[in-house]
Amino acid sequence: MAYEVVTTGDRPDLDPGAAFRDGWPEFIFHDRIAAEFTERVGNYFPQFDILLLGDGEIVAGGWGVPIAWSGEILAGGYDAALALSVTGHENDTEPDTFCVMAAAVRADQRGAGLAGRVLTALRERAVAAGLSKVIAPVRPTLKTRYPLTPMARFAEWTREDGLHVDGWIRTHQRLGATIVGPAPRSMEIAGSVAEWESWAGMRFPDSGSYVVPDALDLVVIDREADTGTYVEPNLWMRHR
Repeated sequence: MAYEVVTTGDRPDLDPGAAFRDGWPEFIFHDRIAAEFTERVGNYFPQFDILLLGDGEIVAGGWGVPIAWSGEILAGGYDAALALSVTGHENDTEPDTFCVMAAAVRADQRGAGLAGRVLTALRERAVAAGLSKVIAPVRPTLKTRYPLTPMARFAEWTREDGLHVDGWIRTHQRLGATIVGPAPRSMEIAGSVAEWESWAGMRFPDSGSYVVPDALDLVVIDREADTGTYVEPNLWMRHR
């Protein structure tokens, strides 16, 4: 198969949802910080929103943002980087770091190394833009099986070969990335109990903390206040 990297700006006729919508839990699309900043990110940084085409069809995609980064861990992770990129651009702050925000592969194309191709293409664009550092708030796919395990502890789980037990973390490691530390509040998603029941596809009869499919941590339900709150931890990694 012949592969080609394009931006969504190059090909507005293509639907990025072909790569990104499938395989992600519904609740992940209801982050209010993302809703506030994502449109501006698309307007400000279209060169960092890429699609990988295989024989002319979308098979994968990824995007990221330029930020000014001090080198300290951003506890806010995904949300913090998103806000930092937009406010920095609007305040004419010179960025020095590229933050990979997401990458995804179409369901029927997984296992062919395409995620690595996307990350490599994003890194190349970062270098071309003069951004000397590359970081990512990684969402470990295997963590959904261990929502009770703190991310700091999960970060230490390795295989006999020294690589991490999580496949998505290993993809970054094989490209030279190392684990920096947890982003304990990478995303915060709040909604009514009814909204959470719709997003999760399950009932929440009582107030309390629940294990929800595809969540990395517990979802806290307060029926009296009619709220459900989910704070997602991610894992910061830095690429060479």
